[in-house]
Amino acid sequence: MRDHTDLIDLASERLGGAVLAANDEWFAPKEGLIKPGKPEWREGVYTERGKWMDGWETRRRREPGEDWAVIRLGTPGVVRGVVIDTSFFTGNYPESASIEACSVEGTPPASAFTDGSILWTPLLPRTPLAGDTANSFGIPGAARRVTHLRLTIHPDGGVARLRAFGVVQPSDDLLPAGELHDLAAMEAGGFVVECSDMWYGHRQNLILPGRSTHMGDGWETRRRRGAGHDWTIVRLARRAAVERIELDTDHYKGNAPGACMIECCDAPDLAADAAFDAGTATWQALLPRTPLQPHTRHRFTKEVARGTCTHVRLNIYPDGGVARLRVFGRLAAAR
Repeated sequence: MRDHTDLIDLASERLGGAVLAANDEWFAPKEGLIKPGKPEWREGVYTERGKWMDGWETRRRREPGEDWAVIRLGTPGVVRGVVIDTSFFTGNYPESASIEACSVEGTPPASAFTDGSILWTPLLPRTPLAGDTANSFGIPGAARRVTHLRLTIHPDGGVARLRAFGVVQPSDDLLPAGELHDLAAMEAGGFVVECSDMWYGHRQNLILPGRSTHMGDGWETRRRRGAGHDWTIVRLARRAAVERIELDTDHYKGNAPGACMIECCDAPDLAADAAFDAGTATWQALLPRTPLQPHTRHRFTKEVARGTCTHVRLNIYPDGGVARLRVFGRLAAAR
């Protein structure tokens, strides 16, 4: 089973996650919980309410109780593990925390999650936390698709980040049959299974929503000094007949690959989070070796050899950076 921190952060702000409500946010706002990037420390910086902290921090509690925050996941899914990061909270972190989850369709207002009408079910029992630490907890046996989380801290204090790692399970109506979809997209359920190297940029950046924002917002390998080339494998959200491919080298000006080639394979019986053995798969060419331009959005249609597949392998020659990969196709029947 894949380590949960290698899965998609379902609460990600980049996917549309939001902190809907909190009972208190005196020292630091609730929105800090799901900010992208690692927490930061600003020495000597204070606000009218106290020391500036990167995260969510409540006031000191003087009566019994606990504090809480409600998070709408950026995409529904099955949570396999969480990270409750207390970085830089040393004398002011919570003693413990617990997490509950619910599944609610649509986008009800924040008040719907605080008026007692929602049925919350336990996800992570009350668990001790360490200060200034990325506290990581697996959730074995999780199988329920959820849309919202409620983080409760006991009794009060600060949390820098909350990450909810799991398997994306979007609503079925997101991918209507017969229409053309980007089936590599993270929000649709695509997942970058593995890659040869990701020294400068994480492989999952390839399938994030929207165009990249800077050179660090894509997948980039180190400079290759020997023979060979770099590659990455994407599991599509659904088995599909591929018709169009887009490959964007946006922001990669002196470090784009010289060329690429894309292959595909069909493994419909493989579970979404099961291990994938690329060496035993039967690969077929989807896009022949093609020169690439720096800082350019490449679109391929007539060059694509139509095929039904579940995985694609992007090969880059010899190394470099790719901002985004889009694989457009129509849903194919299960084999």
